[in-house]
Amino acid sequence: MSIRSLQALCLTSFFIADVRDGLGPFLGIFLTQRHWQPDDIGLLMTAGGVAGLLATLPAGFITDASKNKRLILALLCVLITGTTLLLWLSQANAVVAFSQIVSGICAAFVGPLITGITLGLTGQKGFSAQMGKNEAFNHGGNFITALIAGGIAWYWGIGGIFILMTCTMLLTLIALTGIRSSDIDDNAARGLESGASAQVPDFSVLAKNKPLLITGLTLLLFHLANAALLPMLSMRVAAAPGAVNPGLYAAATVIISQLVMIPVAIWTAGRIDRVGYWRLIMLALLVMPVRAALAASSAAPLMMVPVQILDGVAAGVLGVVVPSFIVVLLRGNGHVNAGQSVVMLMQGVGAAMSPALTGMIAGHYSFATAFSVLSVIALTALLIWWRYAPLLSPPSCRETR
Repeated sequence: MSIRSLQALCLTSFFIADVRDGLGPFLGIFLTQRHWQPDDIGLLMTAGGVAGLLATLPAGFITDASKNKRLILALLCVLITGTTLLLWLSQANAVVAFSQIVSGICAAFVGPLITGITLGLTGQKGFSAQMGKNEAFNHGGNFITALIAGGIAWYWGIGGIFILMTCTMLLTLIALTGIRSSDIDDNAARGLESGASAQVPDFSVLAKNKPLLITGLTLLLFHLANAALLPMLSMRVAAAPGAVNPGLYAAATVIISQLVMIPVAIWTAGRIDRVGYWRLIMLALLVMPVRAALAASSAAPLMMVPVQILDGVAAGVLGVVVPSFIVVLLRGNGHVNAGQSVVMLMQGVGAAMSPALTGMIAGHYSFATAFSVLSVIALTALLIWWRYAPLLSPPSCRETR
């Protein structure tokens, strides 16, 4: 494997962190400051999530079939940034909806493409270790850009975040040029063994894989509980002006979680062979009910510190172990990225519905009630994973259970 290409991949993971999510947690604040209501914001976030959801399966299959993953990824970064910049010009319903829908579709391709490029560069043997590095750099990118974003929000307001996103998009494009196309083995990128003939991706193969579907269902519920928690924390502060600067608060929530995710991602990559996929995912699932319950227990701004520390633990573990689990689960059948997209699709169902559900509950009742509901949903995910544990040990994964 090429050291230069792997280093460029790490830099790509670093810079693309800020590009993929658009305004991220700042979107709710940006729209709240322009007199949008929580339920309206939640519905528009859901529109973007649904669009991304519809693009998720095609993203995995296209990645498996693609011969130029770098170019596709570069074009997607440009589209995400361009459509997000439209929000600065207009906050009309149609413009915001268009921006979120296009960004959602493009963002759906980023995960499978990064996974495919990584697997194509490292092969099966080096994948988990490189994914740990990718995740560490990705979280590091989120951390650094959140620090910068916090300073920008403090001095110039939320509008300055648009400039920051444009800069990180350009840096992502530069980093992508450092990955040599010749270093990417397109068959290995699909999970095919050396010398195996390429196959046409077949969805029926994935639909019959029970461990894959149970994993997807569990993560669907996890993301239904998780996706809206951070933006709702920021919106709770923005709805009570005078306490703290909402832009600075949103940046702080990201900084805390990303700072935790970096060592957790590296730790996870080094523990997969000893601890096993099932136990590591269980650890992440245990965190979420506690995190949501803490958010419900108090509206004090400082409560976000333990809430976001726990977010860093869960996200740091899942970001490494889930892609690695799927690569092992689908080893040799040429459907790895399509399999990733199936799980991402199910995660996306939860993430897409989370803002609308949480925004509706917060709008009609309270933020505390909304966070309590999220805690119950997260506990359900944990119970499902525990109940169906025996099915999560197919022969190809048994040695890492």
